[in-house]
Amino acid sequence: MADKTLVELTIEEALAALRNKSMSCVDYADALIAQCDGQAHLNALTDYNWDQLRQSAIRIDQNGTAGRHLGGIPLALKANINTTSLRTCAATGALHDHIATTNAPIADALFAAGGLLGAKCNMHELAFGITTNNKVTGATGNPYNASMIPGGSSGGVAAAIAARMMPGGIGTDTGASVRLPAALCGVVGYRPTMGRYSGKGIVPISHTRDTAGPITRTVTDACILDNAMRRREYAPGAGQTCSLAGVRIGLPRKMFYENLDPDVASEASRVLDLLSNAGVIFIGEDLIDVETLNAAVSFPVALYEFMQDLPKYLVENEVPLTISDVFEQIGSEDVKAVFGSQMGPDAMPSAVYQEAMSIHRPKLRQTYANYFTDNRVDAVLFPTSPLVTRPIGQDETVDLNGTQVPTFATFIRNTDPASNAGIPGISIPTGLSSSGLPIGMELDSAEGNDDHLLMIARLIEELVDCRAAPNF
Repeated sequence: MADKTLVELTIEEALAALRNKSMSCVDYADALIAQCDGQAHLNALTDYNWDQLRQSAIRIDQNGTAGRHLGGIPLALKANINTTSLRTCAATGALHDHIATTNAPIADALFAAGGLLGAKCNMHELAFGITTNNKVTGATGNPYNASMIPGGSSGGVAAAIAARMMPGGIGTDTGASVRLPAALCGVVGYRPTMGRYSGKGIVPISHTRDTAGPITRTVTDACILDNAMRRREYAPGAGQTCSLAGVRIGLPRKMFYENLDPDVASEASRVLDLLSNAGVIFIGEDLIDVETLNAAVSFPVALYEFMQDLPKYLVENEVPLTISDVFEQIGSEDVKAVFGSQMGPDAMPSAVYQEAMSIHRPKLRQTYANYFTDNRVDAVLFPTSPLVTRPIGQDETVDLNGTQVPTFATFIRNTDPASNAGIPGISIPTGLSSSGLPIGMELDSAEGNDDHLLMIARLIEELVDCRAAPNF
């Protein structure tokens, strides 16, 4: 059995315990390993080497770096992030045995800071979906109810963090894939401004839209990983304010607050009441035409760039496969259908892609920039997902308020626009539904305003004080 006291530690708490020597790195690693074994039914992991992790922990204890920066903290990395010691399979058949020759720069940065590679995590196949119901590696279960989806595509990382298998991890986000699973699993998911981290060494969908992002149990832990990936030392309290009073938060009701699951609507209302009582100033302006502009960008960019970026990854990483080889070994029907559509006459036309990049995406980005500037808004706030998690297997449609709606489009409705605009967003857990399932709220801010966004998120996290955990 895992030592429950140790596995409940946040990254911040674990670093403090390592520094003051109230626990050793080996003891911590052993507790997490036991927790991983105990939660194996969730199928959150794709690869691990416990002997290797223990040896790394021993070295940290011996060299005296435990608790310094990230020294001694085991981390979960999504299976599409290059590592040289564990497989980078992207949860697809053709890459099953792929071990990268070099670490992704973000992984190198984490390891340079003393972080340890704890495990690689399951994901929606090739990151092309939001359920993590993967026919190659198997479905991942939600720690709050194993028959439910954890979200995706970084579902394995979110499930592992929520289930206390690892204290923190790194996913990737193209349109929802860090923030959505974080919301559905009751943890924090941070998507930074595009370009904040290097995108090299990650099995891609779209270089315009893909970014790595921390998944943790607290906003502070997300800040710690964020600084490590940027090769900076985390400075607790730097640039912080102590109050939400006077913070201006936009509430774009159109689209973002429409057709919500009743539990999500109730939770959003509760959070807004708390913020109002704390002195937050709400701005009720909508984001004009954001839904139309986003639709003109989203799939044209993702589908077109995927067919350029995946072959480039294979060549750059000396993977002896063609894009056809990858296609032939896809096991998930939804992914195979999308991939296959791009290998024939229905492939996204170059002209449509160019129009998206030269006209629609600049308009979308300007719409967001104008919103923040004209309304003097610090951030916008909305439910990360219009609904709570749904049962594994409902890949095509799910019920929302008595109507069957498209699974993919519905779950990413609120997260996708910020992704295409390239602005930062963070989902924080705020409470549970009437059936005990997590609900998250997302904050987005202006491009490059990440540090201010994280500060506001930390203050809201303290206010809502959501400490619910799965029942193990």
